[in-house]
Amino acid sequence: MRILLGADTYAPDVNGASTFAQRLAAGLAARHEVHVVAPGRGLRPTTERLASGVTEHRLPAVPVVVGGTGLRFCPPVGLVRRATALLRAVRPDVVHVQSHFLVGRALVTAANRLRIPVVATNHFMPENLTHHVPLGPGVQRRLHAWAWADAAGVFTRADVVTAPTPYAAALAERAGIPGPVLPISCGMDLRRFAPDPGGTLRRGFRARYGVPDRPTIGYVGRLAPEKNVSELVDALALVHRLRPELDAQLLLVGDGALRPALLAQAARLGIADRVVSTGFVPEEDLPAAYLACDVFANAGTAELQSLVVLEAMACGLPVLGVDACALPHLVRDGENGFLFPHARPAALAARLALLLADPGLRARMGSRSSRIAAEHDERTTLARFEELYALRTPSRPTTAPALTAGAL
Repeated sequence: MRILLGADTYAPDVNGASTFAQRLAAGLAARHEVHVVAPGRGLRPTTERLASGVTEHRLPAVPVVVGGTGLRFCPPVGLVRRATALLRAVRPDVVHVQSHFLVGRALVTAANRLRIPVVATNHFMPENLTHHVPLGPGVQRRLHAWAWADAAGVFTRADVVTAPTPYAAALAERAGIPGPVLPISCGMDLRRFAPDPGGTLRRGFRARYGVPDRPTIGYVGRLAPEKNVSELVDALALVHRLRPELDAQLLLVGDGALRPALLAQAARLGIADRVVSTGFVPEEDLPAAYLACDVFANAGTAELQSLVVLEAMACGLPVLGVDACALPHLVRDGENGFLFPHARPAALAARLALLLADPGLRARMGSRSSRIAAEHDERTTLARFEELYALRTPSRPTTAPALTAGAL
């Protein structure tokens, strides 16, 4: 099968949607011809076949100037024309877009005109973007409503829409995206993310990145406003105040605009020497980053699944997740970790102290995390999408109909 994936965020971007698209492309390339269309790093289009077998088509793009995200976007002028030309050249059996933004909507428009089946996956929540814009609550609500209506207008034109969790699927349907929206986990490679009984990877990561040998709370991901990492810093300070004998530290793996502010916060709270920030680490070091931790915490309130929580679970860690959005689908309170209320650092600190003080509880919850994560094997995810693609394509003509110039 010839599959074309469209992504508005892709390597080298670091976020859940980008990571999912990259892993999906690489997994599918083992059995199919896979093309990816995504923003480039400059103003000239490029095409490159990678060692993985994936062919990348990079479109002209410019930096996003708001929020310091490092993302790039493709100017909309002529984008449908470029998308149409690419689809005519590649002639995919199916187009799978990862967003409703500029690249995604241009590909949907072009695929509709060429009568190529479209699968769409929604990774979008308005909160992931509006945190970067200083607006009042009323304006935020109106902006969220407009953003969801805009997404629905694009996804309505897909043959089938998926989302990473039942929560995400229900949220999309409530926002006006025609159902049924199918929940399909983003999945993960359980061969890479797994426990390390001998501790070799744990010791190696700590040595390479200068992580002291202390009980460690871990966070992996972007240091961005919607991730609420400041709550983890506040909770660590409370743990030190109430249970100093635990000698806990916080390991922040990742980068983002808030990194200097988080380190300054730790200094103000008197725990600067108990917060270790590695910055960005390469993909090959990620499994060891989780294994360097004793517990994992995520306070993000805009998660449609959370790949980092899944990866931490697969590595055998107990997890603490804010009781919001999709995290309760993964963090089963009292089984593989604990849920905690948003903006209540004292509640998070109490749960952290409970886990850090009890190695047996950590081991039991970590074992349960591994079993739950096994339900999200990326091989199952790949099979689900292959089934969707096959259902969309059997009766399609092998040659897409030509468009007249006026139709563009």
